[in-house]
Amino acid sequence: MRVRAGPGLALYHLRAPHAGEGRPGQARYTSYELRMRTNLPIFKLKESCVRRRYSDFEWLKSELERDSKIVVPPLPGKALKRQLPFRGDEGIFEESFIEERRQGLEQFINKIAGHPLAQNERCLHMFLQEETIDRNYVPGKVRQ
Repeated sequence: MRVRAGPGLALYHLRAPHAGEGRPGQARYTSYELRMRTNLPIFKLKESCVRRRYSDFEWLKSELERDSKIVVPPLPGKALKRQLPFRGDEGIFEESFIEERRQGLEQFINKIAGHPLAQNERCLHMFLQEETIDRNYVPGKVRQ
């Protein structure tokens, strides 16, 4: 499923490999593929594709709240009750939960990426266009 909004941003959801499915010993998690296509001159890449986990979205929100002058929208909740053991379902890996979270993350990133002030923030550019997030980066504005 793909939805476009703002400056040509779309968020896709994919499920990451589970322990025992190619990555032995690694904990199970969900990641999201984020594809961006834009004609805005502020972005150095006009098309990009990166994979992000929920914790990466939390990092972006925290960085924007600290360094920018914009009101940052909320992220979908953490779903702590879904992580409890002995549940009768898949918890945070339940398809309906993953889809609900994907929609919330998509709304979040489209609001942020569509905001003119946020488009100048280095953290947003790194989040949208670089394969890995350097959490030791120097915050600041992107220059055209």
